[in-house]
Amino acid sequence: MKDLLLITPPFTQLNTPYPATAYIKGFLNTKDISSFQSDLGIEVILSLFNKNTFQQLFDMAFSSDAIVSENCQRIYALRNDYLKTLDAVILFLQGKNDTLARQLCTENFLPQASRFEQLDDLEWAFGNMGMQDKAKHLATLYLEDLSDFIVECIDPNFGFSRYAERLGRSANSFDELYNHLNEQPTFIDELTLKILAKQIEAVQPKLVCFSVPFPGNLYSAFRCAQFIKANYPDLKIAMGGGFPNTELRSLTDVRVFEFFDFITLDNGELPLELVHQYVVKGEGELKRAFILEDSKVVYKNDSTRPDYKQQDVGTPDYSDLQLTNYISVIEIANPMHSLWSDGRWNKLTMAHGCYWGKCTFCDISLDYIKIYEPVAASLLVDRVETLMEQTGESGFHFVDEAAPPSLMKAFALEVLKRNLTITWWTNIRFEKNFTQDLCFLLKASGCIAVSGGLEVASDRLLKLIDKGVTVEQVAQVTRNFTEANIMVHSYLMYGYPTQTIQETVDSLEMVRQLFELGIIQSGFWHQFALTAHSPVGLHPEEYGVMPDLKSITFANNDIDFKDKTGVDHSKFSFGLKKSLFNFMHGIGFDMSLQEWFDFKIPLTNISADYIYNCLQQEQVLSTKSSAKIAWIGPMPTTAERVKKKKGMTWQQLALGFHTKTGIYEITVDKDKGEWLLSTLEQLKPENKPVSYGQLKKDYESQLEDFELFWYSKQVTGLRDHGLLVL
Repeated sequence: MKDLLLITPPFTQLNTPYPATAYIKGFLNTKDISSFQSDLGIEVILSLFNKNTFQQLFDMAFSSDAIVSENCQRIYALRNDYLKTLDAVILFLQGKNDTLARQLCTENFLPQASRFEQLDDLEWAFGNMGMQDKAKHLATLYLEDLSDFIVECIDPNFGFSRYAERLGRSANSFDELYNHLNEQPTFIDELTLKILAKQIEAVQPKLVCFSVPFPGNLYSAFRCAQFIKANYPDLKIAMGGGFPNTELRSLTDVRVFEFFDFITLDNGELPLELVHQYVVKGEGELKRAFILEDSKVVYKNDSTRPDYKQQDVGTPDYSDLQLTNYISVIEIANPMHSLWSDGRWNKLTMAHGCYWGKCTFCDISLDYIKIYEPVAASLLVDRVETLMEQTGESGFHFVDEAAPPSLMKAFALEVLKRNLTITWWTNIRFEKNFTQDLCFLLKASGCIAVSGGLEVASDRLLKLIDKGVTVEQVAQVTRNFTEANIMVHSYLMYGYPTQTIQETVDSLEMVRQLFELGIIQSGFWHQFALTAHSPVGLHPEEYGVMPDLKSITFANNDIDFKDKTGVDHSKFSFGLKKSLFNFMHGIGFDMSLQEWFDFKIPLTNISADYIYNCLQQEQVLSTKSSAKIAWIGPMPTTAERVKKKKGMTWQQLALGFHTKTGIYEITVDKDKGEWLLSTLEQLKPENKPVSYGQLKKDYESQLEDFELFWYSKQVTGLRDHGLLVL
């Protein structure tokens, strides 16, 4: 018996659990409130994608005459081949059947339907990738074929990472979702509810809590809540998470409370603690919670207790989740997308909210972005070590809105100090603080990739967005990451209010040059969406936007609108995405931009060497006195030497630095070499940080002219081998 049952309803990711319930469970542990967590999504997927269930699905589809398209007729005709291979493919994608990769990569092993029509491009896309990755991609196409069969013949709302998403998107009224909930449960609903019933019987909770991060989880959350109300009427039910936090802030429809007793907003720790007390004691204060009172939806925010600080919310706890059963897939040949879908990552947050918090397209009025609170680097690495021990995994995805450079630096130094081997990636802003030396430090600590918003690739629009960066700055920062062998993914946007056709074309040219120079490796175009809680949504008249506002009784986030420029931005979608796909694979750079579109576009105003020129800055020979100096390279071997020149002799010290791939040698005067040797020891991450000013003072207490030594060929050479200015 547990106090709380925490549930992520179907569906989010196949490869790793969505972290919300793990965060909440970690917090509840600090309050001695017992809980059990479940990712219903992966459990339903595994219950669905197996030989026995698919035999049922094939029989159901045939008996109901649902097999109409030529594609599904083909899948049905090959059903025995699918049934024979399905369990083995799932085991392979779980990492439990690696040797199957060789079979998967042979031409006649997997049955193939329409998803395999892209196979002509497979060798091009995966030519430099290993057999395991190629096999994962083929296995993913195989599952997507079966998914197409489910959508056409069994349940049109199915999707691997979402379910009935359309019902949750911009659902200003509850009517359509409510009507669906009053229809008979689908086959997938039945699978879900069967698993849910077993969990409730086993856990015997006092309160069931659904974390709903996305529109694609909403329908299942309501369907599960409906089942609980019908079969366990004494159980109380709460909902929180990203969807209610952004979309249900204007909720007034009383019918929602036929399903849920509490809907909480924003940081969930304290509101959920108070809901738990309310359920257990039958009374008490609530914080940021909707309830039904006197047949009306009432927002309760009585408690004056402050929210918990990030240092006090505990370490995420992934226990109870079926960590070894998640499925790694590679849907498309995009290196960053493979990080999202391939491999299991422990999720952590470096800082709550966004330290910038100004972008006009973003929901900066909401607490999850507005309230910025970083976690101390030492505590963050404590949590990393705890999760490594608990999960056996050393991969971390920091799910920040934008990880702060100063905290990333402190985190990297702490990782090196503790001599940990981890792999991590996160989301950032492309700001000037990401110097080449900082990028080298991040790489040394295990950082493999960053993603960030270039957005519109136009300085006028970046200023209008209040992004706080320029295209030139983005180019320099992405170059720094790339030279440190950290992959860069860029979020790209088109259709921002007042954006002209010329600016869209010029943005594409900027992006083409960034890829051609190899300083961005991955990207994705998104069309601008107007959201209710962004500055553009709150003050549309300031951005030339005419919103189509509707009466809100349920969800309120995405808003239909017209741009006063009258440009139909959607027509650019196909050409932008097609060109980007080619650029990511190193081709199409010599094609004119016009060739990507089937309608006339203007010539670009951007010079062909614009980005190249952005990177041609001369290095300024100056170091701030407050800059921290670190040594992350190996300690050198030494050998004394005597140098003779014009009848004079003096002693020198040769220092040999053995890197992972070779050796780097320098020779300096013996007194300077001895000072350098002792100083490098002090500059290691495990020691107290030393500033450039302190270094200069120490040097000049023994020797002369520090700058001459610091900028000498020998010392500047060490900058490429572990001597960092941070």
